[in-house]
Amino acid sequence: MEISFEKDYLRKLFYDGDSGDKQHRFQPEIVKRYVKVVNILDSVDKPADLYRYRSLHYEKLVGDKTGLESVRVNDKYRLEIKTSADGIITICSIIELSNHYKK
Repeated sequence: MEISFEKDYLRKLFYDGDSGDKQHRFQPEIVKRYVKVVNILDSVDKPADLYRYRSLHYEKLVGDKTGLESVRVNDKYRLEIKTSADGIITICSIIELSNHYKK
């Protein structure tokens, strides 16, 4: 599948290992895992193939995030992605999970 990035900082993080701004800073191990996950996304033929990678916890999101899917970077972060029928995966955002599960 082909990878595209919705936001410029996500592209810089993948290609340069740094987002280029202070707002989107991540620890080196997070960046390393992010690059690994994006490479996995690039290697699959169709989104359903992501289910083979159990560590990614691939899922379609519901509620206010309907239309998005997610894969885990690690236990703390996930990538929100969009897949299209023409074989493009768009990386939309990287989200810290600790804030997501707090009520």
